[in-house]
Amino acid sequence: QVQLVESGGGLVQAGGSLRLSCAASGTIFKINSMGWYRQAPGNERERVAGFTSGDSTNYADSVKGRFAVSRDNAKNTVYLQMNSLKPEDTAVYYCNANLRRSRWGNDYNYWGQGTQVTVSS
Repeated sequence: QVQLVESGGGLVQAGGSLRLSCAASGTIFKINSMGWYRQAPGNERERVAGFTSGDSTNYADSVKGRFAVSRDNAKNTVYLQMNSLKPEDTAVYYCNANLRRSRWGNDYNYWGQGTQVTVSS
């Protein structure tokens, strides 16, 4: 079993900051990529930021310059530092990881349960 557990969401005023964490646990051989998505009511889930399989980072245009993704490989944890938050950042934020559980196994996508981020104006 693999679990992704998120934390750090909450209510913040516009211009404020929050830091999200996502820890992957269980039997993990290799994490190929790990990052963050979000989904606001009535919208499709969109990728926000994360690490690619090539260890580079990418960001949605809407968050560039405000959000920063980082990770602790020893803890299989990825973080999302969100600064200068705007009301339009309000959404449920989901952690995603593409990983392999054994050396000769297949790669699978896993999702966290989501954490609510609400930015008031």
